[in-house]
Amino acid sequence: MAGSNDFARAFAGARWVDIVPRRIACPDLPAEVLLHAGPPLRGAPPAPMMNAAIQALLFEGRAANPAEARDLVLRREVELRPAQDHDVVTPLAQVVSASMLLIVVTQQGEMCCAPVVEGPAPGLRFGCAAPECLQRLRDISEWLPRRVTPCLRSAPPAVDALIRVALAGGDECHARTGVANEALVSVLNGAGLDAADAVRLRSNPAFVLPLLMAAAGAALRSHRSSIAAIGGNGVDFGVRYRGESRWRQLRAEAPRGFRVDSMKASTALPAIGDSAVVDYCGLGGQALAAAPTVVAEWNEVLPEDALSRRHWLIDPDTGLVDAARVAQCGRVPLINLAILDQDGAGLIGRGLYGPPLELFTAAPASAQGSRESSDSR
Repeated sequence: MAGSNDFARAFAGARWVDIVPRRIACPDLPAEVLLHAGPPLRGAPPAPMMNAAIQALLFEGRAANPAEARDLVLRREVELRPAQDHDVVTPLAQVVSASMLLIVVTQQGEMCCAPVVEGPAPGLRFGCAAPECLQRLRDISEWLPRRVTPCLRSAPPAVDALIRVALAGGDECHARTGVANEALVSVLNGAGLDAADAVRLRSNPAFVLPLLMAAAGAALRSHRSSIAAIGGNGVDFGVRYRGESRWRQLRAEAPRGFRVDSMKASTALPAIGDSAVVDYCGLGGQALAAAPTVVAEWNEVLPEDALSRRHWLIDPDTGLVDAARVAQCGRVPLINLAILDQDGAGLIGRGLYGPPLELFTAAPASAQGSRESSDSR
């Protein structure tokens, strides 16, 4: 099994440096723009994304009620754009509005951001319309900058160190993040985090996931990955290659996995979320060998080569999945994703998604040549 240093290779030098509203991180973005996961939408947003957009507009005060917010989206008085086209990655169905707080990660002069998640399910990232999601977002937006930002200024956490601790503790840093979250809280404690605030962060084991996502987005940029963006929007799954402005996107299928008992009759939404960047950077589905608990729980849906597939896909110099290797071996990266209800009822399970191989075999010549360049060094 590869050691944790190999799994964390892509993240060397990445640090969490700030928490800022989107309007500060992306000053050129108009306030009426909402950022979503995955490639551009080719029609109306799926129900979970619509729910998240409604919540975002209520959070911004641009609508007085959900019906008014929905009308703004349907009349296209707000614009939905892919988050990764603006150096932001967003989990699942969550959209990012101008006042939402972003975790800022830098690596070798590159920056990427991800929105703070307000708590466990029900949550905005699950496309849930429950009003408590909005209140929790308001609460965390008020206290997090006051209580955590000073710790970051004192000692910006090194993301690769958190990952090594997490992998040693059985996290693969996507579907399972509890050890990573505890490691983060410990680092913040050492930088002066108040005990009550530590308890609050511990109550949300997924709090660390946007940090890992932002670090993965920064890694794609700092390592000059052939793939600049990758993710799903609940209808299509797509990739955008470096140097190109157009996404290559194909219809997505739903992740295969396990359902919450009360949701077994629900219809699953096709793959959604920018968290695929985590798996593309060698964690998640490419780090299952470090997560025996996840492997045991998901054994029925894992392909036979689940623990060894990274050998075929990862560039050993960068720690990233290499598009040329995918095309050559015919194996796609495994992506660990939550499963959402198609009609917006929220989280219904967790599982694995394999993106269409055609997205990699149709790569531009510059990406197809990266394998040869890597092997010649």
